Amino acid sequence: MPRRRIGFWYRLAAVIAKPPLVVLFKRDWRGMEHIPADGGFITAVNHNSYLDPLSYAHYQYNTGRVPRLLAKAALFKAPFVGMMLRGTGQIPVYRETTNALDAFRAAVDAIERGECVAFYPEGTLTRDPDMWPMAGKTGAARVALLTKVPVIPVAQWGANLAMPPYAKENKLSLFPRKTLIVQAGPPVDLSRFYGLEPTPDVLREATEVIMAAITALLEQIRGEQAPAEPYDHRKARLEQRRKTTEGGAK
Repeated sequence: MPRRRIGFWYRLAAVIAKPPLVVLFKRDWRGMEHIPADGGFITAVNHNSYLDPLSYAHYQYNTGRVPRLLAKAALFKAPFVGMMLRGTGQIPVYRETTNALDAFRAAVDAIERGECVAFYPEGTLTRDPDMWPMAGKTGAARVALLTKVPVIPVAQWGANLAMPPYAKENKLSLFPRKTLIVQAGPPVDLSRFYGLEPTPDVLREATEVIMAAITALLEQIRGEQAPAEPYDHRKARLEQRRKTTEGGAK
């Protein structure tokens, strides 16, 4: 999408959000050459802070291809935030309701119009104790296999140092200034899944490929190696319940 087609609402959001981001944070943008110059595509982004949507949106805006993010439907009910989300064309996600498929359809429609749709495949802020990407949900893979557009993995780090996820106190730490690092990688190769029936196993495997690409980028940023198996919050909760039940039975 050329910069001239970004539109009023996105430009207004940039006027509001960019100045404080520029003042409060340093930036390290990497891999912008991997963002397609035209045509529809998907970005798949890790999620480790309430601030990282601003960090990612700032990065993406600077490429000239603005994203449409999937956001919780409740955010659209807030007066000012909801107005900005609607104006910039973000996509509401209605979890576990009869409207849950609306976000899927809206994402496909946007991609077919040549837009970028950004997914946070983890579905929520990471629960991994060391803030590596968790096991992903299959929505991004489902849309990717249906549309067959490029899937660009994006890893980010730094917003979490200013606002850690789920912190109960001392939640915001702006000084000394943190560096927002955002790195895009080459498109994920999902071609081996094209033409296959999108069964749960196929979608899960395609999702694992997408998450592995994001994690590899984050390893580069952090200069560390991620765990061999991504953290699975559902399994962790089941294991905790099992231990609690066994402990209570003694």
